[in-house]
Amino acid sequence: MHNKTIYQVDAFTDEAFKGNPAGVMILDALPSEVWMQQMAMEMNLSETAFVAPNTDGFDIRYYTPTVEIPLCGHATLAAAHMIYELGIKSPNAHINFKASQDNLTIVKDGDAIVMTFPQYKLSKIETPKNFKILLGFDPVAVYKSDGNWIVAIAAHQTDIEACVPNFETLKVNGLGHLMITSEGKNKDVDFVVRCFVPESGINEDPVTGSAHCALTPLWANRLQKTEMVSHQISKRGGILGVALKDYNVEIRGKAVTVFEASLKI
Repeated sequence: MHNKTIYQVDAFTDEAFKGNPAGVMILDALPSEVWMQQMAMEMNLSETAFVAPNTDGFDIRYYTPTVEIPLCGHATLAAAHMIYELGIKSPNAHINFKASQDNLTIVKDGDAIVMTFPQYKLSKIETPKNFKILLGFDPVAVYKSDGNWIVAIAAHQTDIEACVPNFETLKVNGLGHLMITSEGKNKDVDFVVRCFVPESGINEDPVTGSAHCALTPLWANRLQKTEMVSHQISKRGGILGVALKDYNVEIRGKAVTVFEASLKI
């Protein structure tokens, strides 16, 4: 492993210390899974992306502090941002990422980056037991989606804002991979969302690109729109432009490099 530089990038924001921070390492070849997990634990961010070139583009892997996950939107955005910023790819060139389960295409559009992600299927389910006790509201509908998400729709944005869950209790009750969402109350936002992922070591994810693989088709159907603006109303917050494109989802966002560091190991 020759390149020992790691970057921290705030994704889905154009302002430092907002959005969702991700670690990015661009390497000659991917290290062992054990090493990547240890590095992600050391960074202690919701995700760290490890990138290495292949014959068609780049392999990319994502790690939380505790587990590897198959897909991560904000870490993909952060990795693409660094590839463009470092001049590894020119601004008019696309990037092909091969994740563990998906092939992802990235293009630059002005100062934004547009990512083509898979569209997740949704199946309506019964409201989980004790949902109102755990989350504080009765959902108008609940779905199970690809990516192991439970998706609960609230009647009002205030239900989403007021939610203060006990994360260990969510895990025990099978809600450790949950997004709660509602229509936006402001005219410039179509829908809002918060994501709780304690089963992957992340109590509340600040901005979750991959969640929009499910949210985009869900809200496109409910709002009868194919292009929308999402506001993830976590403490740090983030804005995403999303669009339904055939069998895929386009996710648009900006990113800011916060620092780079050299490993001493």
